[in-house]
Amino acid sequence: MERVHAQKDFRQLIHTYFGLKLPNIKVAITGSGRVAHGVLEIMNLLGLVEVEPDEYLEREFAYPVFTQLKGADLYEHLSDYSYNRQDFHLNPRNYRCKFLRYAKTTDILMNGIYWDKDMPRLFEWQHISENDFRIQTIADISDDKDGSVPCNLGDSPYEQPVYGVDKITRQKTAPYLQGSIDMMAVGNLPNELPRDASRYFGEQLIKYVLEDLVNGNSPIIERATMTRMGKLTKPFAYLKEYAGIG
Repeated sequence: MERVHAQKDFRQLIHTYFGLKLPNIKVAITGSGRVAHGVLEIMNLLGLVEVEPDEYLEREFAYPVFTQLKGADLYEHLSDYSYNRQDFHLNPRNYRCKFLRYAKTTDILMNGIYWDKDMPRLFEWQHISENDFRIQTIADISDDKDGSVPCNLGDSPYEQPVYGVDKITRQKTAPYLQGSIDMMAVGNLPNELPRDASRYFGEQLIKYVLEDLVNGNSPIIERATMTRMGKLTKPFAYLKEYAGIG
């Protein structure tokens, strides 16, 4: 069966993989944004059955299933165990992550959450080598190196998207080896289906941006402009060290 990047477009991809028989796997999908919704679409096309998080934790199934874990399923306040999305993003250090219990019942993790350095990780390095850590494969679609998934050791090309990570030494290995966890961390996933990605991007530009570009003096374009005359604009000045420009 040909890999995704060898497919002409999404329509051909659906015909290629539609009806693929999967084993009785359990897949956890984290996030509630566009990344997660894209994963949900694929799960449904592949015929996986969606179950609620509580049922996912408590049961094994005779067919492949997935569950979606949103903010309240993943995080809780350190003091009152509540979850408030706005407060979490403003004060992430006041929250702990509750994902580890799902790691004990999950075969494949599809990670689509937003993360920054102050947010708690889904799990830590030491958890990976524990006997009840069941996850064998992680698709870190958000692709934050050393981020919410600590065993993301960096990008992999879509031609060879999977690498292994030794659970003890924490070093990169060949994929599918005993004692390793398999990682997919492709930073340019839209390039796997360039026709569809380009078409969608063009449609959004025409719909939301073209008129502002033609007319000029758009506050939206102004806020989105990262550089001007070879220098970073004020909203993006924090990238100075990373970009190596003023």
